[in-house]
Amino acid sequence: MGKKVLIVGGVAGGATAAARLRRLDEDADIILFERGEFISFANCGLPYFIGDVITDEDALTLQTPKSFNGRFNVDVRILSEVTAINRGKKTVTVRSIQERREYEETYDSLILSPGSAPILPPIEGVNSEAVFTLRNIPDTFRIKNFVKKEHPKGAVVVGAGYIGIEMAENLHAAGVDVSIVELTDHVIQPLDADMAGEIHRHLVSKGVGLYLNIGVTALGDGGSAARYRVQLSNGGHIDADMVIMAVGVRPESSLAREAGLMLGTRGCIAVDETMRTSDPAIFAVGDAVEVTDFTTGRKVFVPLASPANRQGRIAADNVNGGNSKYGGVQGTAILKAFDMTVAVTGSNEKTLRDNLIPYLKSYTFSGSHAGYYPGATFMTIKLLFAPETGRILGAQITGREGVDKRMDVLATAIRAGMAVSDLTDLELAYAPPFGSAKDPVNMAGYTATNILEGAWKPFYWNEVTTLDRKAVNFLDVRTIEEFADGTLGGAYNIPLDDLRVRYKELDKTKPVYLFCQIGLRGYIASRILTAKGFNVYNLAGGYRFAGMAGTVIPPTPHSRRKGFQDK
Repeated sequence: MGKKVLIVGGVAGGATAAARLRRLDEDADIILFERGEFISFANCGLPYFIGDVITDEDALTLQTPKSFNGRFNVDVRILSEVTAINRGKKTVTVRSIQERREYEETYDSLILSPGSAPILPPIEGVNSEAVFTLRNIPDTFRIKNFVKKEHPKGAVVVGAGYIGIEMAENLHAAGVDVSIVELTDHVIQPLDADMAGEIHRHLVSKGVGLYLNIGVTALGDGGSAARYRVQLSNGGHIDADMVIMAVGVRPESSLAREAGLMLGTRGCIAVDETMRTSDPAIFAVGDAVEVTDFTTGRKVFVPLASPANRQGRIAADNVNGGNSKYGGVQGTAILKAFDMTVAVTGSNEKTLRDNLIPYLKSYTFSGSHAGYYPGATFMTIKLLFAPETGRILGAQITGREGVDKRMDVLATAIRAGMAVSDLTDLELAYAPPFGSAKDPVNMAGYTATNILEGAWKPFYWNEVTTLDRKAVNFLDVRTIEEFADGTLGGAYNIPLDDLRVRYKELDKTKPVYLFCQIGLRGYIASRILTAKGFNVYNLAGGYRFAGMAGTVIPPTPHSRRKGFQDK
């Protein structure tokens, strides 16, 4: 018999560690403890089972204890909670729920993968029967059974992160009228507020009530109107038959804390780059550990499945005597928000400001494939990059088709330490049904490189209202028809194609702040006017983005929400 390894917790981190360890060492004695019934399940797919996108409940279970044992020869003990780590004796105390007994198990190495737990805000009524969280398969079944049996008319989702948005979509698909209540000014916190504006409009277009900058203060009796009256911090209320609490998660680190292991940010288990804790015989992986942010170098809490899988593999390598290292987390993530797609990687503006990291930014609006081939949709790409080197610090994309593959390219570029100028040289797959000869990633690179090299100077959507219209030339270079259909207040119109003839209408003693629809014509106009001796600034992202950025939709009654058009 080889080394004895105990693993506490399954799913992404623990199950991956067990499988990897067996592949490395056929003789190791591996025992995996799971306090629930399921050791490996598709937790990212749970909302879609509730919305009947996934209809086979067996599809949620990736491995059963029997199949995992048969494949990997791992002793899987479900309904077994590890209640204590006895580091001096190198044992753990296990409480078997099925056998109703407690026992000790020795180890040579121990891997902790306890995961995270949903946060419940301390408000009245939060522990009521129709208030749900979603973290595992039993949670999923409870929500789905409630929807099927009780036929709720209305639901409130508290929190607009990944789970909150996915639950809103899938409850909506199940025929429930949904409202989202979010304490901050925008949905999906890894996004910057300006990039969330289009998502706000889209959610409301689907009939979702959106309440931003508002908290939930209590869940009271709804009387005859509904099961609950959800009281809001602005004095209003929403009547609902069920409530989903999706305000975030906390690391399940109590076992490590009670064992005297070092903890880090937000109470996470502190680990080094080999996933080893402050005890050399104990490793930790997954949602419960703190990790190093790849961009900032700071310790952070990032509970995502992909990092957990990699960490489990690395821990297994090192338990087996290897020297694998975890290179940090970028927070790369993607989300389906009804008909839109949202993707992020690296740092956002808030993170960079909080860490005093200087940055520049660019916006581009590109088609998912060649415009002449039917069915193209558009995506907005935001790049954040270093002013001196152009190194890519973060990226955000909102759109529909093709967002995923562009974000994967940008995530790879960040990991490789590439600069925005490197994006212009990427040779990406092209055919009219799939992309353009100048891919959206290339276009983002061209735009950012032009800013970096001073080929044009940007100004941004949040500066529009602060410009003194008397002190500048405020110029709209779109067509006469576009200008007549709507413009930014105080703008003077000279269409781009007339600019070489009419530029003398501008006051050369004043700087020119100009804009077009998405920024491209504005760039051409800025080059023309710069050559004529003007000091020119072009609105990054153009008129379209300025109208969308940071959009906060006022809370709208249900009767009005149905009529909102997504444009």
